[in-house]
Amino acid sequence: MDEPTQYAHHHHPGLPVRSGIPEHGRIPKYYAVKARIAGLLDELGEGGLLPTERDLAEQCEVSRETVRQALRELLLEGRLRRSGRGTVVAGPKLEQPLSLASYTEGVRRQGRAPGRHLIGLERFPCPADVATGIGADPGEPVWHLERVLLADDERVGLESTYIRVARAPRLDVDFQPDSSFYAYLHDSLGISFGEADEKLETVLATPREALLIGTPPALPMLLIHRFSRDRDGRPLERVRSLYRGDRFSFTTRLRPSPPE
Repeated sequence: MDEPTQYAHHHHPGLPVRSGIPEHGRIPKYYAVKARIAGLLDELGEGGLLPTERDLAEQCEVSRETVRQALRELLLEGRLRRSGRGTVVAGPKLEQPLSLASYTEGVRRQGRAPGRHLIGLERFPCPADVATGIGADPGEPVWHLERVLLADDERVGLESTYIRVARAPRLDVDFQPDSSFYAYLHDSLGISFGEADEKLETVLATPREALLIGTPPALPMLLIHRFSRDRDGRPLERVRSLYRGDRFSFTTRLRPSPPE
């Protein structure tokens, strides 16, 4: 492996050949292996079964631990996924718009079937730290709705919503937990969304979250906090959405703001 540059272009197609290679030109062994495996993924195609660790180690003339490190990174990046058959080539990430469109719309736009699985719908006195974001008085009744997000029956995230019981008094009776919450608010209660504030950060899933989503505990997650208001500007809901970092990317269109 005297010419590290020959492998580098697999990692980021379309970028300069030297992408990912330090200036001194010495490339970590696992990275060269990762680049070779990345080249193999294109040949295998989505759903294609990867050779075993032992076979890959023999082909690349490295230890199985080196292969393991390369595979770990490709799994974290969402290029590979584990399945019943072994390790297979993953499909493209789901692109979710950073907009007031619901998760349902975002997934449907990509030809995948969106779904949600109810973990729990609880009613309890509003904690002080939640109150301001949803326009509630501390101690007044609030709903907490928690659901696993699905795309074609694959668990891809976890959504946690807080809303005042006064805004949706019959949520436990009228709402279908596997459907869009936004559609319910709009169609059944006549509530339209106005603006929302969102904060996006990277976190590691807690053991409970990893169990619910079915991922390894150390998998990086994209966490979105959203505070939504209705058309009248009144606080409406607080949502904490956790998305698998290996299955999602987020897009938004930036428009120039008028000069001040």
